[in-house]
Amino acid sequence: MFELQTNMNDETINEIGENHIGTSATTPLRADAFVLSDQEKIDRIQESVKDILLTLGMDLTDDSLQGTPKRVAKAFVNELFMGLNPKNKPKPSTFQNNYNYGEMLVEKNIVVYSTCEHHLLPIIGRAHVAYISNGKVIGLSKMNRIVEYFAKRPQVQERLTMQVVQAMQEALGTQDVACVIDAKHLCVNSRGIKDIESSTVTAEFGGKFKEKETKREFLDYIKFDTKFE
Repeated sequence: MFELQTNMNDETINEIGENHIGTSATTPLRADAFVLSDQEKIDRIQESVKDILLTLGMDLTDDSLQGTPKRVAKAFVNELFMGLNPKNKPKPSTFQNNYNYGEMLVEKNIVVYSTCEHHLLPIIGRAHVAYISNGKVIGLSKMNRIVEYFAKRPQVQERLTMQVVQAMQEALGTQDVACVIDAKHLCVNSRGIKDIESSTVTAEFGGKFKEKETKREFLDYIKFDTKFE
């Protein structure tokens, strides 16, 4: 049913696999991505994970490993990659800006847990999201949920940053939205170059945030130390 079709040769695939590169600003999904139910996907992934572990030489009769294929399959569908399914997309609660707040609103230090689509290893970091109201405001927790939704899929950080901004713009009806993400990629930290200190920073600025002064104000806000002991 699901035959992989690609115009890329092995050399090109290998090159992409070893570099931080994205091929689209939209998550690449096949047209039949939702033909299978979640349970059917779990059943198929469970068998695939079982085959991988057996190929690696693992003894799946061991008490510790017996349930691993099912646990991994459920985590993939219900948690790690739940953002692939549009039914899980948050419905942003927006309200009229009746108090006429005219400055930018910044939600900073939103925890990001995502997965690199090249090696299926974790991306862990923080997102900082801001907007300037043009008549609508959004529930604060919805900003976190938007980040979570787009993070919970195989990702590249550039795409994630853009998708968060686009979703906020759509919800608020304004281009005046910005997002900065600072994250560690375990495909860099735990394999390959094994650089445990480096992190990746991406940014997307829309509308007024493209202006130098507004951009600087936003970047200054996210430098504030807001830890509470």
